[in-house]
Amino acid sequence: MTKDEWIKLIASNTDEFNAKKPDSLDLSECDLSALDIKNADFTNVDFQGANFSECRLESVNFSHANLEGADLTRVHAAECDFQGANLQGTDFSYSSVTFSNFSDADMSGTVLNEADLSDSDFSGCENLSACRFDDGTIWPDPDKLPEDFDSTYSFDLSSLKDEEEAEQGEFEY
Repeated sequence: MTKDEWIKLIASNTDEFNAKKPDSLDLSECDLSALDIKNADFTNVDFQGANFSECRLESVNFSHANLEGADLTRVHAAECDFQGANLQGTDFSYSSVTFSNFSDADMSGTVLNEADLSDSDFSGCENLSACRFDDGTIWPDPDKLPEDFDSTYSFDLSSLKDEEEAEQGEFEY
């Protein structure tokens, strides 16, 4: 099947997709935006650079999937499993991701600006301190976060200025 045929199958019949999906599947760079996806098994699927923006995801299994650089902005996800997933550089900005599992997921460079992560479990994830978030990020209770993670810390590299920009800023009114 082609990538487009797989996407149409996901959109129309997740049970059939789950039955036909091979052990590994390359759906990198695919556009799945605005789909309503329930009970799909995306275990080991390569979604590198894929677009899931504005999707509704319910009970979707992303275990060990590659979502590096994927767009999950404005997603409404509930009870999803991201266990062992590669989420490096994945953008969850303005999303609601609740009651989901992130055990052993790699969160390096993951963007969580303005994301509602209520009741999701990040306690066993990797590299959460290397993600980006802002004051609008809603975190789960501390018992669902790694012990060494400070959810009040907000560091934005875009606010850094080089010497020339800093000097110019001194004279602006």
